[in-house]
Amino acid sequence: MERILFSFLVTFLAGISTILGIIPCFFKDKKKETIISFSLAFSSGIMLTISFISLIPEAVILFRNIFKTVPLVIICLIFIVLGIIFSLLIDAKVEKYFSKNKLYKLGIISIIVLMLHNIPEGITTFISTSKNISLGLSLSVGIALHNIPEGISVAVPIYYSTNSLKKAIFYTLVSGFSEFFGAVIAYLFIAKYVNDFILGLILAITAGIMLHISLYELLPNSLEYKKNKTTIIGFILGIFLMFLCKSLF
Repeated sequence: MERILFSFLVTFLAGISTILGIIPCFFKDKKKETIISFSLAFSSGIMLTISFISLIPEAVILFRNIFKTVPLVIICLIFIVLGIIFSLLIDAKVEKYFSKNKLYKLGIISIIVLMLHNIPEGITTFISTSKNISLGLSLSVGIALHNIPEGISVAVPIYYSTNSLKKAIFYTLVSGFSEFFGAVIAYLFIAKYVNDFILGLILAITAGIMLHISLYELLPNSLEYKKNKTTIIGFILGIFLMFLCKSLF
């Protein structure tokens, strides 16, 4: 029972680190466009890199336990494309309600995408920690580090589109708390029945969603502020940070 409680605690702390993404919201408004441009590009680099060095490879490893090479690649690509299509549908739905405020729309899409990402992440962290504390701790530290820039992708658009720090904090907390929700789902329903195919499916679809929001939403919106150097620096730093986290954890 103590290990279960510890697994919940570790997952909660990894998820709640997302709240640190509100830090850019405290910078001076004079640099508003630079902050937004940098944050969106930085988040784009983060999501793109997570997809290519973490989500897709992990999905491939899981599918490899079930399928041969050719079917494995085809199945993985199908689920990635399904993720992209799903993200397009989310974008179209959100567009109906927030078409007049592109930045706010981007924040809402980021919340939805990150919740879809954080729930399976929470499941993985909880299950890993409950089986191997050392593995769970190292995994949770890596997740906590990349949750911070993910929090930026929610907090910055929400804050600068509404001028409400309370909304930025609330939505960022909702995004981060979904990780703990994943742990609850794992404990109540999934832990006993989860298999490689289901986890691989979730990871591949999430990768597709992240690829779409990174290349179709975050990066183009960053470029709209015409701060090209800032966009390039933010994008490269996002990629570099994720490679650093991957090498350390």
